[in-house]
Amino acid sequence: MDIGISEQDRARIAEGLSRLLADSYTLYLKTHFFHWNVTGPMFQTLHLMFETQYNELALAVDQVAERIRALGHVAPGSYGDYARLTSISESQGVPKAQDMIRELVQAHETVCRTARSLFPLADAAADEPTADLLTQRLQVHEKTAWMLRSLLEG
Repeated sequence: MDIGISEQDRARIAEGLSRLLADSYTLYLKTHFFHWNVTGPMFQTLHLMFETQYNELALAVDQVAERIRALGHVAPGSYGDYARLTSISESQGVPKAQDMIRELVQAHETVCRTARSLFPLADAAADEPTADLLTQRLQVHEKTAWMLRSLLEG
């Protein structure tokens, strides 16, 4: 494979993208779980918001996995892989609505940190497609975290 990025750089980038994929998939599962189980006065708002968010994440994990494949590596896809690679903790039981929001803010911020940590690798390898993907993901996660934090104010 000769796409202008060394095998060593492709392997390091794919490893980082695998962590991003695991964080994104774990966030997808958490968001979907909250969508199903949210209760209380904010039910309708949160139920619909969480649905929008997990649908966006379902598309995002595909993009990240396909970038890993384009770099010539296998995308992780098992719960075991994701549990080993993710930085996002599982929820304990079914949190109250406000706690769901807090957990999602923390999880989106975690995904941001994971994505941001990959820029030096992508930049050093002149891997613009990965850098572009990271930028797109950061825009979504930062905006979503801001919107969720706004629900906690007041």
